[in-house]
Amino acid sequence: MDKLIIEGGRRLEGTVAISGAKNAVLPVLAATLLTSGRNKISGVPRVRDVFTMIRLLGELGARLESFEGDTLVIDTSGVNNPEAPYELVSTMRASCLVLGPLLARLGQARVSLPGGCAIGARPMDLHIKGLQAMGAEIELVQGYIHGTAEKGLKGDHIYFDTVTVTGTANLMMAAALADGETILENAAREPEIIFLADVLGRAGAKIEGQGSDVIIIQGATALKPIECRIFPDRIEAGTFMIAAAITGGDVEITNCIPHHLESLIHKLREAGIQVEPGDNSLRVKGQDRFRSIDIKTQPHPGFPTDLQAQTMALMTLAEGQSIIVENVFENRFMHAAELMRMGAEIFLDGHTAIVKGVARLSGAPLMATDLRASASLVLAALAAKGESVISRVYHIDRGYEGIEKKLVQMGASIRRVK
Repeated sequence: MDKLIIEGGRRLEGTVAISGAKNAVLPVLAATLLTSGRNKISGVPRVRDVFTMIRLLGELGARLESFEGDTLVIDTSGVNNPEAPYELVSTMRASCLVLGPLLARLGQARVSLPGGCAIGARPMDLHIKGLQAMGAEIELVQGYIHGTAEKGLKGDHIYFDTVTVTGTANLMMAAALADGETILENAAREPEIIFLADVLGRAGAKIEGQGSDVIIIQGATALKPIECRIFPDRIEAGTFMIAAAITGGDVEITNCIPHHLESLIHKLREAGIQVEPGDNSLRVKGQDRFRSIDIKTQPHPGFPTDLQAQTMALMTLAEGQSIIVENVFENRFMHAAELMRMGAEIFLDGHTAIVKGVARLSGAPLMATDLRASASLVLAALAAKGESVISRVYHIDRGYEGIEKKLVQMGASIRRVK
């Protein structure tokens, strides 16, 4: 397995361009199963999760025609296999997004219970309840979700007990080919959900309300092949914003959407860090010392759980004490133990982390436990004194395109070794 070796203490300066959003492209790739023909998607990041989803679509009968630069062409005319195997689904949570499209298109699905990062249970019950309300018969057999909808799916009024991004996406895709009207209440409002709704709308579904907590879908008899460009990754942009802040750097982040990052911008400014938004860019100027802040993760438009670990890394060097409350996933503080190996002072109490800022961190051997935890360790290592070696960096490859190359361009000392 690859490792990252980082010599800390270098100030980041320069410009970094953001890649397409991983969390936007994965649902769109799943949505191609609703079509029959050549789908063309641009702005696709070359990250491990994208290649996993492409392999999964191939198992289902789709054919990858080309993937040149950031543009992918996939033909879904031959989709005929309803089974998403454990070997692929176990490595990536987003694989569960094929469940709704397979039921809608083929009338049956056999999808392994999903895996991915070990950050919480993230059960499938809300997906299953929604599909059952739409007429699917579903049972769990030996770790697989078996679903059938021999007479097709029917629109219904579905209320989510808790906000779920993948659940909203799954049922919205299923509803796009269902008979009649589907109402999703307490739906997710993330930019990725809005984008998926717009993509399905251009393909022929009638969808309104995206961006609010009530989405209404009028099902279509068929959808046209998808052609779209994925928007920039807000979590990658946020990670580089924090990289500039934690190293006291001066970084311009291009190809980003500032209003997708309003909660982080507000918190960084609260800490005393300069953030200057442009039309499609952000400039972040770090300070030698910055203030502690408190955060509570929430569904969008609240503070993103996917930036919690990176913010904790930043707070290890802040003046004062920070309180970080994780409200989305119950097991998302695994990076804290690794940060403490670097000299951070962190006390954990259930869903709350109390972080007392220290004068400096020291390089150490580190182990990545999940995608965003690995990013937090990279950030801490960039600011630490001495060398850090981060193992299991395949986690970071799931969601960041060439992160070490982008950091080197801004002056970081970081290299990948086998």
